[in-house]
Amino acid sequence: MSAETLSAESMSPHAKTLEVMTETARALVAPGKGILAADESTPTIAKRLAGIGVESTEQTRQAFRELLFTAAGIGDTVSGAILFDETLRQTAADGTPFPEVLTRQGVITGIKVDRGTKPLAGFPAEVITEGLDGLRGRLTEYAALGARFTKWRAVIRLGDGRPTTTCIEANAHALARYAALAQEAGLVPIVEPELLMDGSHDLARCAEVTATTLRAVFAELARHRVVLEAILLKPNMVLPGTDCPVQVSDDEIADVTLAVLRHTVPAAVPGIVFLSGGQTDEQATSRLDAINRRGPQPWELSFSFGRALQAPVLAAWAGDDANRSAAQAALLHRARLNGAARHGTYTADMEGVRV
Repeated sequence: MSAETLSAESMSPHAKTLEVMTETARALVAPGKGILAADESTPTIAKRLAGIGVESTEQTRQAFRELLFTAAGIGDTVSGAILFDETLRQTAADGTPFPEVLTRQGVITGIKVDRGTKPLAGFPAEVITEGLDGLRGRLTEYAALGARFTKWRAVIRLGDGRPTTTCIEANAHALARYAALAQEAGLVPIVEPELLMDGSHDLARCAEVTATTLRAVFAELARHRVVLEAILLKPNMVLPGTDCPVQVSDDEIADVTLAVLRHTVPAAVPGIVFLSGGQTDEQATSRLDAINRRGPQPWELSFSFGRALQAPVLAAWAGDDANRSAAQAALLHRARLNGAARHGTYTADMEGVRV
């Protein structure tokens, strides 16, 4: 019997689970849509809220995230939302669990499952992401709470003598172990190896290290028997460091980024969801647009933005419920612009046009 004619009734439980995961992965990179990364840890969201003069409490964190998730029509351009552990367990003001709020909006619930970075022993200034201990049990619980996909972030720093091969390989190994466990639990893993923008490295150096890192990651994914059709990759765009004296155009960034990806990412991966990684909201959108203007690629090219979607929302909200509508309008506007960038139809003139 061919794969095309295999009925759902005759499929093994594992095959059915894999089919659901591949469908979820494709839905997350549906044309014109991308992912809202609302998975800031408690210390990180505290910094974001402090930036608008708001104290970080469970109540203020819940209020901000409810504002994001209840924006009418958000599902038109946002396919999924990554939550933090606390957020996954919270409810809207009317008592509706956040995963159900998102489902009603047509948005798939995801969850950040790593536990942040710690110094890599023996390698000063390099870090390893922790969280594998107890992960199998947490994944089962997250699935029961309504999550359908997951995220794990590895951090690679460029600089004098960095990154080392040890750092790249250790983080690639952790990413692969996480991805295998996520798929075992029936959850789509987003694999996120991020090269930080900090530093004076140029575009060529970022391209070199990004390629080396991605090759290591996919080698480990293969060793751990991770099914590529049921994952998403969340990489950095190839960018010069923030302190590099030579800055480059969006077109150069797009060309080099695609060249690196075409040499390192298997076509079986359904989608690549770029992180914004410290870029401004307009930069992230414009560069995503430039990438998508280059025509069809083996994978969908989408976004999984945090700050680049939320910065204008926080500014508009300022912790005042009276600003709720304005803040939601800012979110929908930013999401629509990134939806346009998915099609390669974004222009800077659209920044000032609210629908």
